[in-house]
Amino acid sequence: MWVIFGILAVAVAIAFIDVPYLLKQGLKKELWTFSILLLFGTGLSIAEGLQVEIPNPMDALAFIYKPFTDLLFGFFK
Repeated sequence: MWVIFGILAVAVAIAFIDVPYLLKQGLKKELWTFSILLLFGTGLSIAEGLQVEIPNPMDALAFIYKPFTDLLFGFFK
């Protein structure tokens, strides 16, 4: 519970520092990008803090390219 509170406190502090500047400068696209990335990072951090199994993106790439590498290794054998 304290882990979630700490992560949310840091995320809110980051938002309080960066959002007013982005609004003052009129950087709407950057504000959307910042908000999406902050929410995504906060969600992943909370999941990691709760020890949820998060899949590794490299496993998906290995699954996709495995047939191709097997073909190449078979060809060069």
